[in-house]
Amino acid sequence: MSDPHETTEAHLERLLGRALNSFDLPDELVERLGTALAHRSSLHTTRRSPAAGPWREIHRHAYLLSDGDSVVLWELAHRQDADLSIRYEVFASKAETCLAAARLFGEVPSQVARELVEVTVEQEPESDIAVLSSLFTNPTPAQRHREYALEESADHARRVLRRAENPDRPGERVALLLRSAYAHQITQVFGTRQCLADGRDAGFSLYEHSFVLLDGSEFSLWEVEHTVTPDGRHMCEVYETETAARGAMELRARVR
Repeated sequence: MSDPHETTEAHLERLLGRALNSFDLPDELVERLGTALAHRSSLHTTRRSPAAGPWREIHRHAYLLSDGDSVVLWELAHRQDADLSIRYEVFASKAETCLAAARLFGEVPSQVARELVEVTVEQEPESDIAVLSSLFTNPTPAQRHREYALEESADHARRVLRRAENPDRPGERVALLLRSAYAHQITQVFGTRQCLADGRDAGFSLYEHSFVLLDGSEFSLWEVEHTVTPDGRHMCEVYETETAARGAMELRARVR
């Protein structure tokens, strides 16, 4: 149903774009979904008639928001007969989905609701926050594959530190240490994630600049690129640890 490489932003745009009733979703809910960092989709129930007759599927789409909460959308995909195209509707609750399915297929709402409850008891996924957080968590530096390039690595480190605008960027100690860098690799830990900050759309990207020093040790700088600025311009911040970089992103994303 979905591309595993599809971004959460693209997934939401596709989901809401094809739904015939997306305008019925509460504005507040749609605004919150704009801060989604990760998503998980699963087939909840399916009912098909023999041959190519009427059928319906209900899909559950869970989203991890920037405030640490999760939101679920329910999608009803249906076709009345083989000559009609598939139609999609999206709802904020399972109850609304039950009623819509009953209306379309002339079923008793209580029967549909009971069917969904029974499936839920058997197949309800584990905590959305736990699962989605694990999707959003990237491998540790030790788990990431490294292919270092023997280039002007010390000069690259100077450029990264020079463009950092955060007051708590690495200081002279780190600058001196990286003068001995002779190889480096740039890894995009994750691509641009969109959210609402200070009432505007803002994008975040995170990069790891890993270096090999003359003594054989490794050292990384973590660069956050974002547009949470008064004029919407691009801004770079650099940190010594991934934890600090992610903490800065969470802080910027929560600005209202």
